[in-house]
Amino acid sequence: MGEIVSEADNITVMDMEASLEHLSRGTVRHVDVLLIVTEPYYRSLETARRTLPLARGLGINHIYAVVNKYRSAEDEKAVTEFCQNNDLEIIAKIPFDENVTRADLEGKSLYDFNSASPVVTEVEKLAAALRERVPINNSSATKVLTKPNC
Repeated sequence: MGEIVSEADNITVMDMEASLEHLSRGTVRHVDVLLIVTEPYYRSLETARRTLPLARGLGINHIYAVVNKYRSAEDEKAVTEFCQNNDLEIIAKIPFDENVTRADLEGKSLYDFNSASPVVTEVEKLAAALRERVPINNSSATKVLTKPNC
């Protein structure tokens, strides 16, 4: 993975499986940004909590949480409070959206299925927030890794 991200002239986004293995093995040590995708469930939040010190130990400078698939204000509040209590900054909140399932069933991308979907809107906001917080310099393009915690 080091070769992939170190030689890229643009942003590299990697979607890794929900596991701490990538951190414990140092697989992600070459990334500039780690997005910890967490859902409003105990196991997902616990994985997010355990991910944070491992990522910091690898020297990853930009670590953010992405709240994913929350269905209610209570879900959103629970994850927000959890992240605040664990010193994990939230960069995006993506609600559960039935359009995702329907697009998948039709074999379409979500954007092609419904570009006005709340998920599309929030992912666009996430991309903008990353561009603001992690500037790309000319000598070394920024690499982004997403780590789902389902």
